Amino acid sequence: MKPTLSLLPGATNYHFMYISLALAQKAAERGEVPVGAVVVQNNVVIARGYNQPIRRNDPTAHAEMIALRKAARKLGNYRLTGCDLYVTVEPCAMCLGAALNARIRTLVYGADDPKAGAVHSLLSFPIEKTNHRMAATGGVLAAESAALLKDFFRARRSR
Repeated sequence: MKPTLSLLPGATNYHFMYISLALAQKAAERGEVPVGAVVVQNNVVIARGYNQPIRRNDPTAHAEMIALRKAARKLGNYRLTGCDLYVTVEPCAMCLGAALNARIRTLVYGADDPKAGAVHSLLSFPIEKTNHRMAATGGVLAAESAALLKDFFRARRSR
């Protein structure tokens, strides 16, 4: 079942997704797969991340993981209760698991990822059955997020 679009109170999902898209563009400019993420608390961005596994030689350096780590350091707690995670692409199993373990309140993502998405595309992870209940919303600025990915891989194939 595909998550439905809903807006969080006091801010629009679009505002934070545009910030995530800018971070995804930064990843693309550095030769990384264009994925960007932000962690938001009380309608304020507290942490940002973009894909960096190539630059860092780290398979866990996904945008979500970087943003979650920064948010945890900033708050001094691995539990990010009351925080929301915005990411341009549907998270993989690793990133979804990290968001659940961090107690993220709401996950908002853009484009589906049919090859690695863990929310509903590939794995359909049953987040409603986990100890922590995290809401998930997909499809926010999906076309823009998907276009960034398509352009990146098209340019990479043409080289």
